Amino acid sequence: MKPHDFDYVRPTELDQVFDLIERHGDDARILAGGQSLMPTLNMRLSAPALLIDINRIDALKGLSVEGDMLRIGALTRHVELEHSPEVARHAPLLTKAIRHVAHPAVRNRGTIGGSLSLADPAAELPACALALGATLVLRGRDGQRRVPANTFFVDLYETARGEKEVLEAVEVPLATSSDRFGFGELARRHGDFAMVGLAAAARMAGGTIERLRLAFFGIGNVPVLSSAADLAAGRPLDADLVEVLRGAVGETLDPTDNLQASAAMKKHLASVLVGRVLGDMME
Repeated sequence: MKPHDFDYVRPTELDQVFDLIERHGDDARILAGGQSLMPTLNMRLSAPALLIDINRIDALKGLSVEGDMLRIGALTRHVELEHSPEVARHAPLLTKAIRHVAHPAVRNRGTIGGSLSLADPAAELPACALALGATLVLRGRDGQRRVPANTFFVDLYETARGEKEVLEAVEVPLATSSDRFGFGELARRHGDFAMVGLAAAARMAGGTIERLRLAFFGIGNVPVLSSAADLAAGRPLDADLVEVLRGAVGETLDPTDNLQASAAMKKHLASVLVGRVLGDMME
């Protein structure tokens, strides 16, 4: 199929984007990587009157270390995350996760900002943002505001980004020698949307866990931090703890049935992933 007719503009400044959003409202859609938007246009699930292509806006690009944060511009493509030495050093969870995102052709065009703004419940990067304690930087006409990842994802394809705002960047705390990360997902084929996935981040202190975050995706309408991770505080990351957490995660998750798997199956798969991902983090 082919999309409905639409107008197309390619601004070079954010002020131009805000002008267009204010003028056209709900009739306008922002185009970044287009890996989700273009299929919905072609299937006529979306029919905007105007596409605003933001790919020439330099303010939304780049990777930089700023204080104790890695700042990732919203237009950073998945392939850049995959091959960036800065990301591998300062945010290795993203390096682990990005290889599971679709296929090379998609990663060549898709952007981190597009993925986070869409907030697909089966996507890898929203869960990584939760596990890392990331902050999402939103820019509007009146300035900038920062939203923690744990309050950014509101509901199915719904985020805290305002109608007249653009996601400018993602800020991720720099990894330290005390941090360990793990990632895994279960899908029918590599590159398919995950039935269930897990992004994990642990902060160690003197051989025991100071803090553990277990961020599941593919479970419900938004990525979920499991409260079972609280059981890990003060304990070593060993096989005994992994078994405790495998048994506990099911009690903290409330998955929904979908075409991928039943709720009961998702609970089982979440337990399997805890064993695999934390087992890898023990090595």
